[in-house]
Amino acid sequence: MGVRLAAAVAMALPFNALAQMAVQTPLAAQTPAAEEPADAPPAPAPLPAGAVGGMGDINLFPKRVVIDDRTRIANVGLYNRAAAAGEYEITVSDMAMQRDGRLVDLATVQDPAAHDAVRTASGFLRWSPRHVALPASEAQMVRIMARVPPELPPGEYRSHFTVVSVPPETGGTSIDEAAGSQAGGGIGVRIVPRFGISIPVIVRVGETTLTAGLKDLKLNTAPGTPAALSLTITRDGTRSAFGDILITAPGAKKPVAEIKGIGVYTEITERAIQVLLDPATDPRFLARGTRWTVSYIDDDMSPGKVLARQEFLVP
Repeated sequence: MGVRLAAAVAMALPFNALAQMAVQTPLAAQTPAAEEPADAPPAPAPLPAGAVGGMGDINLFPKRVVIDDRTRIANVGLYNRAAAAGEYEITVSDMAMQRDGRLVDLATVQDPAAHDAVRTASGFLRWSPRHVALPASEAQMVRIMARVPPELPPGEYRSHFTVVSVPPETGGTSIDEAAGSQAGGGIGVRIVPRFGISIPVIVRVGETTLTAGLKDLKLNTAPGTPAALSLTITRDGTRSAFGDILITAPGAKKPVAEIKGIGVYTEITERAIQVLLDPATDPRFLARGTRWTVSYIDDDMSPGKVLARQEFLVP
């Protein structure tokens, strides 16, 4: 019998890319790779509106889920954009946001205070189905329910809805096969990619508060790098912030720069970001002495509301 070992590596922002390594023996018993089709597969179908694109043609919509006191049930659509059928595992995981916006597995956070600052929802979330097989260009709705304990304190709780592709048993290419080796025995390594994507599931209990701000604005114009405005978003209260950064200049018809979907979760009070300037912007609006208005626009509870605003004078 073959010996199988598996390891997964996760990368977030805004999704998880997973890779699984299996070890099998002997090499001679491995199933040959399937022959490539003679014709190229059809182009993938377009994304549904509001979908989050993932690796391996796995997509979820909407881009985030918020459950509150008015409704404890939500639906997430899983969309297979690939030209072939696929199988997917659906789980709920816990992650922590870092100051630079990265999401890491909560189990890897060593600092007790930072670990305890994450208020997870995984303990009271239920979802169905948990395993889905989808034909090409087909979608499946997954229902999520929050069974909030009556004694749960008011505030915001969060976990991450994660979908990972299930590779076929014969998938992947061994290192020996890739190198053209004719070895008939020993231990071989077969790489089987597992692609995935995650979106936050936010559960709000009772009244929540939020105050946001902008600070540490600095224009970066180092040679050989794109011009960008670095800044820090500050957050206080019992609710996360989520919205768009918009940089405008007097008289400009288009924003000097913008970046959408910037969240600051409740476990952090500051998030540092960089906003790349639009290279098509008229140089007049980038000149020294130009006054920019930098705004953080809500895309959560009150879409369009200005959460924070700061003036910046181009040096």
